[in-house]
Amino acid sequence: MANVLDNAADRGGLDGITMAAAYHQGRDIFPHNPARKVHFLEGDSVFFQPDARRYRGLALQPKVSALAQESDPLASLCREASARSLHVRAWTVFLHNYTLGAGHPGCACRNAFGDAHLTDLCPSNPDVRAYVVALSADIASKGVASVVAESLHFHGLEHGFHHERYFIELGLFGRFLLGLCFCDHCLEAARLHGVQAERLRSEARRELERRFAADPEPERAELVLETVGAFAGGELAGYLEARAATVVSLVTEAAQAAAAEKAGFAFIDLSGAVKGYATGRPHGGPAAGIAWQFGIDVGKVAAACGQLEAIGYAADPERLRLDLAAYRAVIGPGRRLSVIMRPMAPDCDGVENLAAKLEIARELEVTEVGFYHYGFMRLDTLDLIHAAL
Repeated sequence: MANVLDNAADRGGLDGITMAAAYHQGRDIFPHNPARKVHFLEGDSVFFQPDARRYRGLALQPKVSALAQESDPLASLCREASARSLHVRAWTVFLHNYTLGAGHPGCACRNAFGDAHLTDLCPSNPDVRAYVVALSADIASKGVASVVAESLHFHGLEHGFHHERYFIELGLFGRFLLGLCFCDHCLEAARLHGVQAERLRSEARRELERRFAADPEPERAELVLETVGAFAGGELAGYLEARAATVVSLVTEAAQAAAAEKAGFAFIDLSGAVKGYATGRPHGGPAAGIAWQFGIDVGKVAAACGQLEAIGYAADPERLRLDLAAYRAVIGPGRRLSVIMRPMAPDCDGVENLAAKLEIARELEVTEVGFYHYGFMRLDTLDLIHAAL
């Protein structure tokens, strides 16, 4: 740990480090890890020693990693970082959790046919919400500067599980419909919002059955909110508004729980990763323009927690400018905007590229830049970061 912190501060010129306090499953390559080069993460786990009192009586309980049963990596990091005047942020994956979904299928999202999407816990579910608040408070109490929230929203159909297979064409709208949650809690939230939720679910089933039976007509390259909302006589528009209200209220509760423990809270909008993760060359409109597909109202979420964290996975600095400017326009000049960049392939080919992106971030009053991520990069990338800074 000391070596990592020294590298980040001295070689990278950085003033803080973000640790995964709760994370999903994965298999990763670690080029400079002295013990292993390919590693399966102990996924859906927390990497600290939780306070059991905070989860007493809750249906969902954190799965503690074997590492955290032997020691407390987060507590150790906070102590060591403080000695170097580095601040620590805790990256927290909240709702993308197959282990908890499989163990508690009633807490998972359900599609229009009633099938459980076990990788995704539903933000409308009261048991899930109680777990989110407890987890946020628990991590915040460990002495971190802020809780960085990933997956605190609804999810789309794709990128949920290993070896997903899609051998028929459903079209963008079909995949969107199949990813919507129609669990009892979401249906009730929509009804309270004035939506004929059962009718909408029935219409969604019929539309999906048509697409299961035959290829859909050609569609636009990106979904348009107004067009999507017009589905089922406009009922889908109301359903999307109810989803967004659910997410905002949950973010509010999680941020308040962190604030009670004197920690900040940053909400990650995954839209930039949806567009740029694979290639670093996102297309179409700004990333903020697709956030609604995941129940994210960017402006209201930023107001609820105080900081919106964009994912800037883009090789072209001007594309990054497009995305960050859109976020800044939505959240306004008074809200904290941060960004995550990849200082390596496929997003970055040298110091000039990264320096140009950092200058754009300064122009748009970005308050924090994170570099993703230490374990995945070659160590000489730290030299590149330092030079660009």
